[in-house]
Amino acid sequence: MIKQYFYLAWWFVCARFLGRRAPLQTVLFITDKCNLRCKHCSVYGSAGYRQRKFDDILADMRRSYAAGSRFIDLEGGEPTLWREGEKTINDIIDAAKSIGFFSITVTTNAQQDFSWIHPHSIWVSMDGVGKYHESIRGEGTFAKLEENIRRSGHKHLSVNMVVNSLNWESVDAAIEYARSNPAIEQISVNFHTPYPGTEYLMLPVEKKVEVIDKVLAYKKKGYPIMNSVSGLKKMKKNSLGQMQLGRECFVTNFIYPDGTDGLCSGYGTDLCRNCGFCMAGEMASVFNFCPDTLLAGFKLRM
Repeated sequence: MIKQYFYLAWWFVCARFLGRRAPLQTVLFITDKCNLRCKHCSVYGSAGYRQRKFDDILADMRRSYAAGSRFIDLEGGEPTLWREGEKTINDIIDAAKSIGFFSITVTTNAQQDFSWIHPHSIWVSMDGVGKYHESIRGEGTFAKLEENIRRSGHKHLSVNMVVNSLNWESVDAAIEYARSNPAIEQISVNFHTPYPGTEYLMLPVEKKVEVIDKVLAYKKKGYPIMNSVSGLKKMKKNSLGQMQLGRECFVTNFIYPDGTDGLCSGYGTDLCRNCGFCMAGEMASVFNFCPDTLLAGFKLRM
């Protein structure tokens, strides 16, 4: 653990003061196969249900680690659907651990049993409570999510909410639900980024700011919100045009289902002005050495 903290300190000094643009986190899309067709998704079916081969995934992870990355998130599609012969996502997780990644996270829609996977942490996509979640992900999906979260038994399970024009009214209920459910450790709040064809889901600026203020109020009351106060404030400033997120987004490298890699697909475009990923606000806060963001990151990742 001490070596890990020394590495993070060294990485920060090199990135913040010496201008080294090395990733610290990798988001690896291992498949775009999915058992849902969500209204806000920018990945689903984009090229006919692609799936990365295990050897290619292994090479990607080794390359990312060599470049500096130490945290890896396995995503899809639905990543728990990944199979290659007798190999499952657990083989990818074990490979990531053996390479030396500090933590491995899997993001799932929780529509099937995932109690068998063993990453360091699990993030469940929960876009509101009840009918609000189902307005985006389909009828019956919330009941399945609840059951599979209950069955999981994982010590570090959190939920991610993407707030949009269909579910913003459920933010309070989602935060309260996360606090009251003993199986859930934290909740993160993101906002819809208007990828082509999904622009109608983006919240108006004034509503987005209202929701951020609401989340800040819950955070200050001690609710288990993953976002840091500093990160939320930077997202608010970005929404109001008072700053521009994106400069620090090289911290995360993305590897897509077709094998291409690089920065966020919206990086350097007008999408940055409407970025809804809480990760962007958190990375900007890390670069400004905001103590609350650093502590939140250590709690989440270490």
